[in-house]
Amino acid sequence: MLSKRIIACLDVREGQLAKSVKFVDTRDIGDPIAKAKEYYEDGLDELVFYDITASSDKRDIMLDVVEAVAEQVYIPFSVGGGIRTVEDANKLLWAGAEKINVNSAAVLRPELISECAYAIGNQNVVLSMDIKQVEVSDTIPSGYEVVINGGRTPMGLDALAWALQGEALGAGELVVNSIDADGTKAGYEINLTRMIAEAVSIPVIASGGAGKPEHLLAVLTEGKADAALVASMLHFGEYTVSGLKQWLHEHGVKVRLKYA
Repeated sequence: MLSKRIIACLDVREGQLAKSVKFVDTRDIGDPIAKAKEYYEDGLDELVFYDITASSDKRDIMLDVVEAVAEQVYIPFSVGGGIRTVEDANKLLWAGAEKINVNSAAVLRPELISECAYAIGNQNVVLSMDIKQVEVSDTIPSGYEVVINGGRTPMGLDALAWALQGEALGAGELVVNSIDADGTKAGYEINLTRMIAEAVSIPVIASGGAGKPEHLLAVLTEGKADAALVASMLHFGEYTVSGLKQWLHEHGVKVRLKYA
């Protein structure tokens, strides 16, 4: 059995680490480069960097911040926000990213996934999905809708159908981010995560809602996620990477311990 991964999420706005609740009330909370280095040195498995206003502002991602983070960490590092073409993806890899995350642009033009997968390899293409629970309907039979542009634009697209399409187009991993749970620290959206994890054969990363170790345990076991994305738990100093991993290890979850 593969080890479960702990992935730190750095949401960056205008060069500063930012945090929101349900994609609103965003505030700056520090230096993303310093945080990346801190988490890496404490045994983090992977790092995700999101330029959270690149898509909504219709601008390119900030390559200088990507380069600065890449100089500090020597673990898998993926970047998302404002990726619209293979050229954008290649620029990020040249800047030091190992993987690219596509989201809004892929919903608007799904062939972007297959183009990037062909150019840089499926294993380097992550499809991030921002998802909101809605009423079950003929259009949204799963009861979960895909929303783009940082949670601003509902698309009338069923999340489960989009996950399956993304896999078919060549995505190597999925980030399943619940807008309803985002930043609440009340726990991941277990039903959503499990539904998608059971339907696809590629790794699923759970995102949105982590507030205590028990939430990670639940989503990695009951939710069948391959990895758990964390943000507030680490950013505000309530928990450490090594501490979370030790706790999960003691509760029967296979993780890569810092000094293992």
